[in-house]
Amino acid sequence: MMAIAAMAATGSAAHAQSGALTPVPVIQGTRLDIVAEGEVTRVPDIATISAGVVTQAPTAGAAMTENANRMAAVVAALKKAGVADRDIQTSTLNLNPQYRYGDNKPPVITGYQASNQVSIRFRDVKRSGAILDTLVAQGANQINGPSLSVDKPETALDEARAAAIRTARARATLYAEAAGLRVKRILAISEQGGGYQPPMPVPMMMARAEKAADTAVEAGEQKLAVSVSVSFELE
Repeated sequence: MMAIAAMAATGSAAHAQSGALTPVPVIQGTRLDIVAEGEVTRVPDIATISAGVVTQAPTAGAAMTENANRMAAVVAALKKAGVADRDIQTSTLNLNPQYRYGDNKPPVITGYQASNQVSIRFRDVKRSGAILDTLVAQGANQINGPSLSVDKPETALDEARAAAIRTARARATLYAEAAGLRVKRILAISEQGGGYQPPMPVPMMMARAEKAADTAVEAGEQKLAVSVSVSFELE
């Protein structure tokens, strides 16, 4: 009997320890699952643009040399404009042969095309338009963007999370009152995704006139959203 009692006590202790690690709420009332979203808006403070140089020459070496010289001028202009080294990153570097095709004849290499692109982050969005004009003046002939984003979105996302919980609580109260019940407690909370996804870059139209026009980049606002799933017990 003592051995059986000892085993039972050991089993009870193990179960209690396991229960302490992974508690399972016992539901006596009605379970209600709510999915709610919270969102906030922020003015983007980072503009990311891809700028590059495409050159062509009869030989591979000449194409690469010309490209390197023109790209050096572009990067120098960026740094002179105040863009930090950490905000300039090479994204692509390509060298491709150019072919002439004829009927029933093998293609003939007529020259080479070299391309070099850098990804540039502008931490002063209002100045990015003027810097883009400088890039074009220095020989950049391939520009994509801008992609506007929020540099440190976590504080804003936390606000969105709190708003999502408030929405879930209010919605649970509405359901409970409609059913003649009340909200007793929250059983579980899980984040369903959402978060911050910077919008995709859009092609930039470079203004052209007899006299160089100023390129404007407007920051606008962006939405940061979080979706949560909250389980309530109603009684």
